[in-house]
Amino acid sequence: MKMVHVTINTADLEKSLSFYQDIIGLKIRTDMRQEQNVPIVFLDDGNGGVCIELIENQEQLNNGAGLSIGFHVNDVEAVHGWMWGKGLQPSPMLSPNPHTKFFFVNDPSGIRIQIIS
Repeated sequence: MKMVHVTINTADLEKSLSFYQDIIGLKIRTDMRQEQNVPIVFLDDGNGGVCIELIENQEQLNNGAGLSIGFHVNDVEAVHGWMWGKGLQPSPMLSPNPHTKFFFVNDPSGIRIQIIS
């Protein structure tokens, strides 16, 4: 079994798209905004990894409770500072051991995004 995507129901697809493209750095893989009644966009890192599926769906919004999606970066402290500069208010840096550092930031739907190195 292989994981292929994580679905996020969002109230504002364009705002979520902007976050995942401009802040997280994902690219649109499949764009079905014009093909059906419910706008859907799949994004990934361009290397065929796990996708984020964004669905504009007012009736089944995610509240973010209990969910975290992790993204690896090479320089977590630089990304932390960059996100502060963007006004995203990331959490303080956490380091549970000498080899791991991470922080959290919320996406527009309230999903906790973990940035880790």
